[in-house]
Amino acid sequence: MKQASRSELLALHHQLARLLDRDDAAGAQALAARARAESPQDVELARLHGLALLQLGRLAEARAALEAAAALAPDSVEVQCNLAGVQLEEGDAEGAIARLRAALRQQPGHAAILLALGNALMAIGRFAQARESYAMATHGAPQHAGLRLNLAAAELELGNLEQAARHADEGLHLAPDYDGAYALRARVLHALGRIPEAAEAWLQAERRAPEQPLYPFHAGLLLDDAGNLPAAAEAFERALRLDAASGAALAMLVFARRRLCDWRGLDELSERLHRAVAEGRDGVMPFAFLAEDASAAEQRRCATTFAAGVEKLAAGWRDTLGFAPTPRTAIEPLRVGFVSNGFGERPIGQLLAGVLEKLGDERLQVHVFCLAPDDGGPVRRRLAAATTVHEAAGLAPMEVARRVHEAGIEVLFDLRSYGGGANSDLFEFRPAPVQVNWLAYPATAGAAWTDYVLADAVALPAPLREGFSEKIVRLSRCALPFDDSVAFNAPPSRAACGLPEHGTVFASFNGHHKLNPHSFARFMLILQQVPDSVLWLLSGNDGADDRLRQAAQLMEVDPARLVFMPRLPQAEHLGRLLHADLFLDTLPCNAQSTAIDALWAGCPVLTWIGRTLAGRQGASLLFHAGLPELVADDEDSFVSMAVHLGNDRAALDTLRRHLRETCTDNPVFDTAGFAADLRRAIQAMGARHRIGRPPIDLDL
Repeated sequence: MKQASRSELLALHHQLARLLDRDDAAGAQALAARARAESPQDVELARLHGLALLQLGRLAEARAALEAAAALAPDSVEVQCNLAGVQLEEGDAEGAIARLRAALRQQPGHAAILLALGNALMAIGRFAQARESYAMATHGAPQHAGLRLNLAAAELELGNLEQAARHADEGLHLAPDYDGAYALRARVLHALGRIPEAAEAWLQAERRAPEQPLYPFHAGLLLDDAGNLPAAAEAFERALRLDAASGAALAMLVFARRRLCDWRGLDELSERLHRAVAEGRDGVMPFAFLAEDASAAEQRRCATTFAAGVEKLAAGWRDTLGFAPTPRTAIEPLRVGFVSNGFGERPIGQLLAGVLEKLGDERLQVHVFCLAPDDGGPVRRRLAAATTVHEAAGLAPMEVARRVHEAGIEVLFDLRSYGGGANSDLFEFRPAPVQVNWLAYPATAGAAWTDYVLADAVALPAPLREGFSEKIVRLSRCALPFDDSVAFNAPPSRAACGLPEHGTVFASFNGHHKLNPHSFARFMLILQQVPDSVLWLLSGNDGADDRLRQAAQLMEVDPARLVFMPRLPQAEHLGRLLHADLFLDTLPCNAQSTAIDALWAGCPVLTWIGRTLAGRQGASLLFHAGLPELVADDEDSFVSMAVHLGNDRAALDTLRRHLRETCTDNPVFDTAGFAADLRRAIQAMGARHRIGRPPIDLDL
């Protein structure tokens, strides 16, 4: 067999490197295998062959090729770094670190070894050591953009956001056209809370690598956070065009279209989304799927698939962190924690403030972990006075998990789960021995890291049990909390609210993702049969109000009969509710906080029983409020009841008077009673853990 010349070998090396740069690992592997057969003593061919095999996931063969290269050139830095990369892929991070430190002893201060060592340390969460390794490497390679960016990534994980921003900018200065530099800068800006700038950084990355679907997807997420939902929807659409199999992009596009009330082609997109869930496609956000007309079994499949993807990334980190629970004696107070980005003037904070004020006692210590900055509002001040508040805004999930563990939390409530500002990337690390899904995401988490879901027997009856992976704790009351100290302002005039002086006012203040075409058609059918009535809705995102007016006109309802309320502070919103005659609920996803607000303001709520936990919240509220007659069995009954009440002023006035007169004795509004029941549930879950018993279903 003819031996290749030196010039031919160099040409082969360059060709292989180009193939690897273009992510053509299969082509590189085939070429390298043929070349090695002719030139078995060439170190670089063996090394590049190993890299191609590594990219293909053929780890044993990659190791064999690289070990052959190491036998030919035992002092090769590149080969030792590549072998360490194989060990990392094999899950042997400690072995990779040992190999790199041995190489570093042979060549102290070598930038490439320090870079690889930093990467290995990052892989097992030793961020401070990784930072030091990267920092040392910069002395030998001050113009290496990747080192600056890796330094930024380490500082980001450590929560040193200003330093992370500085290093990200340095890396960007050294590599102004590198898309990855913009992507990292976007992550840092996001952690700093500079959401519009972070979205723009993702868009900058997309402009430099327009073939990469992750960039428009992440841009869409942050454009959504920044309140630019139309631009977010366009970004999700671009991501889906680049990767038609992306369950994540599809789910977020459908969810954005629903919130924009942009129903063009929605049925086809929704069918695609259901197929993606049925096929077990990764990335479909379970919270977005709640807005789809799905069964509890479908919701569980969606959540289980999503959680499996998270678990794949989390397992190694969880083992590295090794959060072992601190043994407690029976006489020590139980420590309960609540995690949310909504502890402020938002529904979660407003619903829970009164309950958390009354929850703690000598047997129960209450901690809240705030993932959003302090807004300076009354809810945050009340929580600071009644609980132990941990400020965690901008911290990496792993750092928040460490703080939860260091606080000795035994029972930890996830008040976001898969909702906006999702906590799955925190709870996956198992910072507390007992973890509970409640309130913001009314469905199963489908995750091994969630032990319990808190509900009640009306909202989560026995026939829905198979739809949940968690054990179920059922309260004897409605499991939706309320703060009975909340007051409402005196209402402005009907005219000031945009309402006519006379006629029935139907209201539905749900988020627009719940106001789907079917719900809206039902509402229009009701308006058609109740003369002079109007439908009062929350004003939506860009263009949503006009799209709803157009939809009404297509259904032969005067668009002027739709009245839109801007989002207002809670007291103002409650005051205006005094003008509402009947609150109309939605399916498949019911109202929660908006329905409780309506009842508190004396406005009756009409719902019907859905087939999931998310679709039974209204029924639970009304059964426990003593108004089961306002729970319809089906769509026809819902429409006929709304029409009957809308045309019967005396009946509506009787319902409103009943609500006002029973308000103080209604268990739905009994904050102290709710706190007592929640305390009992927490003690039951915590006690089982302390005596070494596994979670079980509990009816309290």
